[in-house]
Amino acid sequence: MRLLDRYLLRELLKPLALCVGGFLLLIIAIDASNRLGEFQAHKLHFGDVCLYYAVGLPQIVVQIAPIGVLLALLFTLTNHARHHELTAMRAAGVSLWRMAVPYFAVGLLASVAMFAVNEYWAPDSDAKSDAVLRRRDAPQPAAKDRAIVANLGFTSSKDAERRTWLIGAYDPRNDTMFNVQVDCTGPGGTRWLTAERGNYTNNIWIFFGVREFRQNPATSRTVPTLVTNVLALPEFSETPEEIDSEINISSRLNSRLARGVDIPVSEILNYLRLHPHPSASDRHWLYTKLHGRLATPWTNLVVVLIALPFGAASGRRNIFAGVAGSIAICICYLVVQQIGLALGTAGILPGWLAGWLPNLGFTVAGVWLTARVR
Repeated sequence: MRLLDRYLLRELLKPLALCVGGFLLLIIAIDASNRLGEFQAHKLHFGDVCLYYAVGLPQIVVQIAPIGVLLALLFTLTNHARHHELTAMRAAGVSLWRMAVPYFAVGLLASVAMFAVNEYWAPDSDAKSDAVLRRRDAPQPAAKDRAIVANLGFTSSKDAERRTWLIGAYDPRNDTMFNVQVDCTGPGGTRWLTAERGNYTNNIWIFFGVREFRQNPATSRTVPTLVTNVLALPEFSETPEEIDSEINISSRLNSRLARGVDIPVSEILNYLRLHPHPSASDRHWLYTKLHGRLATPWTNLVVVLIALPFGAASGRRNIFAGVAGSIAICICYLVVQQIGLALGTAGILPGWLAGWLPNLGFTVAGVWLTARVR
């Protein structure tokens, strides 16, 4: 790494840490003041409150990271421009694009980190925070187990045989289902399977207390063909991960909302494997959500392109102009993002374009404006 790169990186990391840390403290302080009565009602100690915000930190970080990167970059570049450092670098033959290499490296690293946080930690942060909030509540033995899903039903068309699952109760913690009925329709006809219990073991569904029925081609009557205590069905290719995606996504399809950060990309892909041919309205929602989730982390890289022309303009400028500029840019980005998601959910735009629209638009604008910087 060149001496210039180390200098530019060092000058960026200091305000970046201050911006992200400041936003975190501000958001936590405001939220804590609003929730103080709720914390007291649940008898939380100081350590419990700290843990509550610690487990909810990933969801806060993914929301403020792009704003922090943008504000820190505008502050740093404006400060360099005020002291004519950028002019001196360019006079020495260093182009603006070359000077921006450390900034792009930070944006790329932040994008990769944000994708990992958004995929693996942020989706569970609400549930974990709620568990901490209720950890000192009085036990309620008669309360229903919130983890068990009752009356679950879905249709899988991923294989040649179309299977409709009707499950009385499903426990995702141990991949166990109770009071199961599976209606199978394929080239060989239709069959119905009922079981008292089913469990996913060694990548195979094993059912207990099984009865199987088939339709008699001659009489069109349903006749029992199998009664057994245990039956392994490796041809049932539905996995617990796909069933979990069905539970988490199917309820959201009714509202058709493309907002939110709580559905990982892996769950959307699992749902699409389980339902490779969804309805048109479901397809618009799913692919808009999928591409929106994929595009969101790369906002950290896009803001570098946006900050370059606004922060590197020559002349002595008020350093607080960067704050106003970052607020205006964030508002414009959010407006374009919400318009794109709404158009994608409605089917007016393809899902990939709706999800990537703000990134594509601001990238083109950033490249064009940076090329015009003198």
